[in-house]
Amino acid sequence: MDGSGRAIDTGTERLLGELRDGVATLTLNRPEARNALSDELTPALRRMILRLGNDPRVGALVLTGAGPAFCAGGDVKGMGGDRTRNRGTERTAGEAVLELQQRQRTLTGVLAGLPVPTIAALPGPAAGAGLAIALACDIRFAAASAFVTTGYARVGLSGDYGINWLLTRLVGTARARELMFTADRVDAEACARIGLVNRVFADESLRSETAAFAARLAAGPREAITLMKRNLDRALTSDFLPALDQEAELLVQAAATEDHREAVRAFIEKRPPRFRA
Repeated sequence: MDGSGRAIDTGTERLLGELRDGVATLTLNRPEARNALSDELTPALRRMILRLGNDPRVGALVLTGAGPAFCAGGDVKGMGGDRTRNRGTERTAGEAVLELQQRQRTLTGVLAGLPVPTIAALPGPAAGAGLAIALACDIRFAAASAFVTTGYARVGLSGDYGINWLLTRLVGTARARELMFTADRVDAEACARIGLVNRVFADESLRSETAAFAARLAAGPREAITLMKRNLDRALTSDFLPALDQEAELLVQAAATEDHREAVRAFIEKRPPRFRA
């Protein structure tokens, strides 16, 4: 692609999309509600994550929020009722569980399993399910003024969208329990210290720094990065020897790609490689 961006039709003004330099950016666009999830925004987010994460034009996917927030999670104003009720209709507890399981699998479940690198750029607060969405990305960048909170204890809920699993694997069980039980706010610098975010940038440079980093990933060897993600995911659940065996299998697969051949040519010719977009 050239450097010009093109808008992506997401089907709603509540979710903005752009494709630039091989990077797809989805911007949650409910700034008046701190980009809280809604019946209009969330289905579009599910649909676009799946579509763009498997689009051959896309080498990296960025999620961010409009205005001074990333995502406040669920809309608290809509909570407080019996979760077995849905728009006035009665559901069994089992039906409510199945519905939530489906919603989770098609949002953070899909996001965590995408073949392309994913980056959450936090211009401000990420709370509850919004934090879970950020944690399901491969990499997180935060503005200096941003903070995160699990939030669930404040509304008497136990957590959803994989936050307990994701948080435990990022910061360890003791820290995850503290953050879940207390719902304390954690500022951007503290998030970096405990491994919740990768880097912190000045508020005014977060978007440009994220765009530059994402473009760098998108310009890299895409097939190799996809295989790296498979190896890194395996590391979360596998013993060493099976992981070792998979590394051998995937490295042989990567060695047969045109990207690898181009990288070898570039090394010999003392020039930067030009990977396929």
